[in-house]
Amino acid sequence: MRKSIEIVSERNSIFRQRVELDGFEDIYVDVPTAFGGEGSAPDPHDYFDLSLGACKAITAQMYAKRKKWPLNGVSVTINRDDSEERKGIYRLEVVMTFHGIDDPAQRARLEEISHKCPIHRLMTSSTVEVTTRTTDNAES
Repeated sequence: MRKSIEIVSERNSIFRQRVELDGFEDIYVDVPTAFGGEGSAPDPHDYFDLSLGACKAITAQMYAKRKKWPLNGVSVTINRDDSEERKGIYRLEVVMTFHGIDDPAQRARLEEISHKCPIHRLMTSSTVEVTTRTTDNAES
């Protein structure tokens, strides 16, 4: 499946970007003021990290629904350690709370299932190939 996402710089000399996804309201990306941005929106690392947390929560909810377990909701906290990112090490700690699940075995199973979410697998066991090309303003 191919899907296009359009990203447009919306302010001259400032790093804020507008993201257009078909069928959704625009979302924004910026960088913190310490890096020259306005800090007006999540930065790219935030979106990377939140993709993992959201995918894990959704995967656990789908599994619990299929099993008819009493899951009322999921809370996820992502703790990022990017202190060694330049060395190629980017650590994410995911802390999940499964609301309405009192059985320790069910909680353990939901955590295990969360490791099978597509984003977790993409981040940990896939080869991602990125091709970048430039176009002139007339072509796109």
